[in-house]
Amino acid sequence: MIEILPDIDFKKELKKSSGSSLSECMQCGTCSAVCSLAPDDRPFPRKEMIWAAWGLKDKLAANPDLWLCHQCGDCSTYCPRDVKPADVLSSVRQIIYKQNARPAFMGKLLSKPALLPIAILIPVIIISIILLLAGTLSIPEGPVNYSKFFPHAWLNGSFSVITLLVYGMATIGFVKFYHSIKSGFPEAKPKMSLFKSMIQVKIEVLRHSKFTDCENKKSRTIAHFLLFYGFLLLLLVTLYAIVAVIIEAYPMALTDPFKIIGNIASLMLIVGLGIFIYNRLFNKSTLGNSNYSDWLLLISIFLLTLSGIVVQFARFGDWNLAYHLYFFHLVCVWFVIIYLPYTKFAHMVYRFIALSFANRIGRK
Repeated sequence: MIEILPDIDFKKELKKSSGSSLSECMQCGTCSAVCSLAPDDRPFPRKEMIWAAWGLKDKLAANPDLWLCHQCGDCSTYCPRDVKPADVLSSVRQIIYKQNARPAFMGKLLSKPALLPIAILIPVIIISIILLLAGTLSIPEGPVNYSKFFPHAWLNGSFSVITLLVYGMATIGFVKFYHSIKSGFPEAKPKMSLFKSMIQVKIEVLRHSKFTDCENKKSRTIAHFLLFYGFLLLLLVTLYAIVAVIIEAYPMALTDPFKIIGNIASLMLIVGLGIFIYNRLFNKSTLGNSNYSDWLLLISIFLLTLSGIVVQFARFGDWNLAYHLYFFHLVCVWFVIIYLPYTKFAHMVYRFIALSFANRIGRK
């Protein structure tokens, strides 16, 4: 006899975040039939929908199929009862971010709109304290020079230490997540090493092959491609900027190759984000229901990109508000980079872990 232990609170949270009437799913199987990514053996999302309707939180949390889904929305498009399977799976994934967050309060902090002021206040206070310790908590006189306001050694050192500390704690949650999905397949025999599986998944992610396999919503594929590679390019430019400070080749001129790459990457992000935001506002059938976590990520990256563009022109134009804009930009950096393990941005890590496990046991 199989004992079913429903988590009613989980079901209520899932219904609220997904906007789906879970009980109306009639298990017709259309969602699994139209999905071009679902494996022939135990396809998704039909089984996930019944687990969600029953409130089987632990069953879903140990299910790597949640991450085989790339949110193309085909299942929701063809659902005869408009139960929104894609939105349900997306909401389950976001609940998993919060469940595995370490420290746990960070997951709650970045998932509740009412706590946004506190989430903003934390980096404001910490950055101010660092500036105070550096002895530069004031507006410098003369031409705009950000290093006079926030010395590079203090900036790179403090932000690196804080990021490593936060990611180190978050890794505990990532490891817990891996063991959780592994427990869902106790009899599965690995077909390759975890390292080899991770390499294969990395190549697949870089190619964006699964996104192109989805039959509908091509604009989403383009937007995700621009967002993904725009962010990687900006990360590369940021790493170079740190090196440039050490070799005294900073600040960079507008004609510097890395500065040009950075501006191209920023444009890629703006266009990609523009497509996402437009679809979420005016074409909900394309991207489905949008909740707080979705908007927090999109707006954070948009403000980070926009403030980065403005800050560079503020330096070249010697604007009066340059240092205030720079402080705002640093808060945006905190939201996107340091808060990454606790926002929807963490789906990159969780998806990579789940896909690596699924690939390792031959579940594609």
